[in-house]
Amino acid sequence: MTTETIEVNARNYRWMSRPVVVVCVDGCEPAYLDAAVAAGVAPYLARMMKTGANLLADCVVPSFTNPNNLSIVTGAPPAVHGICGNYFFDRELGEEVMMNDPKYLRAGTVLAAFADAGAKVAVVTAKDKLRKLLGNHMKGICFSSEKADQVTLVENGIDNVLDLVRMPVPSVYSAELSEFVFAAGVKLMETRRPDLMYLSTTDYVQHKAAPGSAAANSFYAMMDRYLAQLDELGATIVLTADHGMNDKHDSDGKPNVIYLQDVLDGWYGVDKARVILPITDPYVVHHGALGSFATVYAPDEATAAQWILRIKEVPGMESVLSRAEAAKRFELPPDRIGDIVVVSERNTVIGTSASRHDLSALEVPLRSHGGVSEQRVPLICNRPVNGIASGRRLRNFDALDLALNHAQ
Repeated sequence: MTTETIEVNARNYRWMSRPVVVVCVDGCEPAYLDAAVAAGVAPYLARMMKTGANLLADCVVPSFTNPNNLSIVTGAPPAVHGICGNYFFDRELGEEVMMNDPKYLRAGTVLAAFADAGAKVAVVTAKDKLRKLLGNHMKGICFSSEKADQVTLVENGIDNVLDLVRMPVPSVYSAELSEFVFAAGVKLMETRRPDLMYLSTTDYVQHKAAPGSAAANSFYAMMDRYLAQLDELGATIVLTADHGMNDKHDSDGKPNVIYLQDVLDGWYGVDKARVILPITDPYVVHHGALGSFATVYAPDEATAAQWILRIKEVPGMESVLSRAEAAKRFELPPDRIGDIVVVSERNTVIGTSASRHDLSALEVPLRSHGGVSEQRVPLICNRPVNGIASGRRLRNFDALDLALNHAQ
């Protein structure tokens, strides 16, 4: 069954006239695309940006993977869908809780709605931590590169993925984890021709390699080849990112870190405050669980108000907000962000206690994300777009709107 438009989270989406592929390139600071194009290693991207739509958008803050991927597939900010990081502190349970379970989702996805209406939908993500969230209540194909050898028809809507893609299961810490996503996307388009497909990569390369570096250009050259194949197969492609990426170190390559738990313990006594780092996930080798956004749980609201004034004076802080201020400014669910939200400056990250961060696995100077300084991301389409209101603030979660309602 097809229908003219589908409403999801108070937004209307037109039924696709050709296959639509939305790509979320993890950590894709716009400079990566510009550098790859300038170096001549991404001819398809050059054409796409010249003859299609070459726009910039703002991602969700905190500029982390899960909040932004869920915003893209719901077409809504975290205040609507509820996922505002990888972790939050559950005061009732008295413990830190990982938000990778679909039970924490408060809104349906555009993907699930189209699948319910009869569209063929496919999702391929790099890390398995995102798979169940992206595929929540979705009829169709949904699997990760990380667990591609474990897919089943019942769980993932497909089997024998390794035979289809003809690549081995990649290491979770590799560029190949993302390449598998693109290779699978092309094979699915050739063999299953989904009406709507969502591809989401990992930022392993971006954490290690700056725009224009050999490693970065090699990654985008690889991506370019697969995007060209999707274009040849007739797809409308919209590419965006979950967040940008910046250097977070000094001139000697030493990480610029505010160990906020240590600071607060020194001021007010041990464990009077609890600092939560929403970037924390099971894969911390490339960033040491250090990002530019944190939340603080204070003893009470009055204490929080006093602490805010003092935390603002810490060198490297960009903004220190109350729960209400942060929820309003960044469109976040107030019950999942603590009493205080802190955002550090462009080249600074926030940690808990120095003793709790193992940085020995960092092979190169720290690059990370999470703050407002990583909010600007690309939003490009392989076809011209029309009907975008002048002066509209574009968001990465407008990707599906662009693909379905505005692409020619």
